Amino acid sequence: MEIKNIRNFVIISHVDHGKSTLADRMLELTGTIEKRKMRDQVLDSMELERERGITIKMQPVRMEYVKGEKMHVLNLIDTPGHIDFSYEVSRALKAVEGALLLVDSTQGVQAQTLSTLENAQEQNLTIIPVLSKVDSPLARVNEIRKQVRDLLKVTDDEILECSGKTGDGVPALLDAIIVRIPPPVEKEKGHIRSLVFDFKYSSHRGIVVYTRIFEGELKKGTALRLYAAKTTFKALEVGIFSPNEVPTDCIGPGEIGYVITGIKEAGIASVGDTLLGYKDTAKALPGYMKPASVVWASIYPESQDDFLSLRQALERLQLSDSSLTFEEESSGALGRGFRCGFLGMLHLEIISERLRREFDIEMIVTAPSITYKIEHSNGKKETIYTPIHFPQNESGVIVHEPWINMRIITPPKYVGALTQLLYEHEAIMGESETFGDGKSLFYAEMPLRELMRNFFSKIKNTTSGFASLSYDIIDERAADVVRLDVLVAEEGVPAFSRVVSKRRVQEEAEAVVERLYKILPRQQFVTKIQAVAMGRILSSKKLSALKKDVTGHLYGGDITRKRKLWEKQKKGKKRALKRAKVNIPHDVYLQMMQVK
Repeated sequence: MEIKNIRNFVIISHVDHGKSTLADRMLELTGTIEKRKMRDQVLDSMELERERGITIKMQPVRMEYVKGEKMHVLNLIDTPGHIDFSYEVSRALKAVEGALLLVDSTQGVQAQTLSTLENAQEQNLTIIPVLSKVDSPLARVNEIRKQVRDLLKVTDDEILECSGKTGDGVPALLDAIIVRIPPPVEKEKGHIRSLVFDFKYSSHRGIVVYTRIFEGELKKGTALRLYAAKTTFKALEVGIFSPNEVPTDCIGPGEIGYVITGIKEAGIASVGDTLLGYKDTAKALPGYMKPASVVWASIYPESQDDFLSLRQALERLQLSDSSLTFEEESSGALGRGFRCGFLGMLHLEIISERLRREFDIEMIVTAPSITYKIEHSNGKKETIYTPIHFPQNESGVIVHEPWINMRIITPPKYVGALTQLLYEHEAIMGESETFGDGKSLFYAEMPLRELMRNFFSKIKNTTSGFASLSYDIIDERAADVVRLDVLVAEEGVPAFSRVVSKRRVQEEAEAVVERLYKILPRQQFVTKIQAVAMGRILSSKKLSALKKDVTGHLYGGDITRKRKLWEKQKKGKKRALKRAKVNIPHDVYLQMMQVK
């Protein structure tokens, strides 16, 4: 295929704006998939993606389309729309020359759309604005067109309309891709340079890397090396996506395809790495970085018999998802488990669900937390991943935590309620502006830990689902936080410890004591439940003892007989209290620690 007839592009949009449905119609119209084999969300191969209607795993596909008398190759990369996968999306943008900006004509421009759009503009991609779902009775085509026009500074003629459901406007969209998106630029020959924008793992063939070739040709048997991983291998097979993997003799400059490496070790392949010829001295492609974990949570098997199975499952997932990190830890209450790092809350949710579905493991997932950087009074510095290791009542300690810069788009009538919500979450309000009809865009900075307090749900509830949010981690700032411990029968329970804001510590202390009071079974003695922080007991409740009616067998006589038995029972309970140890059932830990 001549390089001038190749078009590489992505579809960028917010979650649930019709990206995968539009891709279905393109595949159907170009004959890439026969009608009898067609199904909804054909590029979403995971059951979880199809069930939830979101794209989790990036998926490339090659389509052939005739315009005039020329055959053109259209390489589409269907990318995730969620903020957690923004780094993967940025590498996919590096692999193409153009992007379809898909905006739902019933919802309008969303915050995540803006974030990805800015990334695409930084890469100097050609942007084709497209309004989707124009056939919907709820579509506000003229209003949303004005939003897009103001956002991109384009004319109405440049904005296309289509419906992924009916296929209206899709032929015109394919024509626009060929006319408006430039072909790849042919580079000098002599060496191989190719970008890894995604990968997967196969039990039989090892790691399969998805790549865009910038220079040279990839053939079966070619000796290659991964630049960042410093690993060499021979290509066992090369091919294209149609949309299934189809082996070919070679893939050349400007093309998108796959390479089977045969590597079966975790942590070798990573998104953004560069494929080079074994002896090539060319520089790697710019922009590579190792994704950093943002959210941390512990995962314990419900039964310790499943510990090895959980380890093997995490290792398998890490082979196809290098952003997942984990290390072994143990808890006196829950046994052995793993402290895992994730890109965000959705990433945590997806990994947990895949462990349950694909590996049939029942587990306990603790409440998510973030990392804190601690500087002790003696100058020693350390990074804390879990509340158990956070310093308590130590003077002169300086704590730093990550902050985020948020972009929120909402109808103007909700700005007041959102301002109050942001104040409750310690946010600092920034600039604001309006665009289109009835949309307000404003910025705010907030500690990352506040995002863990159901912030996404609260912002949707406050705005009746109309607001959208995207964020970037910007820097680290001094944190005014303390460690909150829970005592049961005056004995600390490390599994219930947490790091909270000092301004909200009283509220959190009362909430955790109340929750534990409701679910902890009564003991043979009165049990104190206390929340402690800053050297003080902030909240306390007494769980009454189980009572046995020791006088039930008496049927009359002097009251002193009953008093004698009550006094004997009272002394027995005092003796029991001295050697008392509360037995906290496993399901109490599960209810207290699991993500709500």
